[in-house]
Amino acid sequence: MDGLIAAAQEEGELNVIALPETWANYGEIIAGFEDTYDITVNSASPDASSAEEIQAAENLKGQDTAPDVFDLGAAVALSSVDQFAPYQVEVWDSIPAENKDPEGLWVNNYSGIMSVGYDSDKLPEPKALKDLLGSDYAGAVALNGDPTQAGAAFAAVGSIAALNGGGVDDFGPGIDFMGELRTAGNFLTLDPTPATIASGETPVVFDWSFNNVAAAADKPSWKTTVLPGAAYVSFYNEAINKDAPNPAAARLWQEWIFSDEVQAMFLKGNAVPVRVDALTEAGTADEKLIDAATFGVDSADWVSPDQAQTDAANALLTERWAATVQ
Repeated sequence: MDGLIAAAQEEGELNVIALPETWANYGEIIAGFEDTYDITVNSASPDASSAEEIQAAENLKGQDTAPDVFDLGAAVALSSVDQFAPYQVEVWDSIPAENKDPEGLWVNNYSGIMSVGYDSDKLPEPKALKDLLGSDYAGAVALNGDPTQAGAAFAAVGSIAALNGGGVDDFGPGIDFMGELRTAGNFLTLDPTPATIASGETPVVFDWSFNNVAAAADKPSWKTTVLPGAAYVSFYNEAINKDAPNPAAARLWQEWIFSDEVQAMFLKGNAVPVRVDALTEAGTADEKLIDAATFGVDSADWVSPDQAQTDAANALLTERWAATVQ
């Protein structure tokens, strides 16, 4: 570690991409890295999609502004492994085997519960998925991005599918429901941001629980609910760009992300860290924060696609999304 820190400090910079400060507490996590190691973090395109992260790496290859590290939804991560450099952090053994590539090409870092955020001053709380087809929600329901590109939107369609009679192995009912939502005039194609939520432009948003909870800071009437039924959970993935301009800083960032300190920071942002069991065993995890991050849903109700299911869902979305919803 001493050698890695020295090499990273000699580089002096780290390039991250698609990390909004309000997303899973990344503002505190980035600031902590800078303060701890005296390394400047350059944060580019905070609202970029997972697919745009990979595109940026390809477009900026060989330049000092290329991203050093990625934070990716499962679908894009699993289809982009040729872009990653393998690395295993010091706490590798405490990360469950199912949450990491054996060679260290990608590692799950945190997750949320797919949720519905809504403006409680203007709209009733949705109690079931079908409620969103009602006239109360005319022109109101948005996804966080395009599900063929953005991890949060992909997970939203997966969650909707699971609540609509499908599941992680069948996104069809999710696509069908979104088609019904469009036909009813309730699907809003505007991509939500903290600003659009605060202004009222996007009054209902399917998104990770940590994003919806964070939005209440700027809009006190913003409430978050997890609809009854299967709870969709999908970990985001940490990976190193094989062409990273700051390769030592990239690896030090990995060490930082998976440390006890930062895994606990994810909890403060209402995200579930991948090493939560290790933190609990060590007594460094706050049980109240865990309950808040999971909205009290039992892990027995969690659903998440494996690689084959993700590939199948991607293929179906590519084939049907535009024709059904747009």
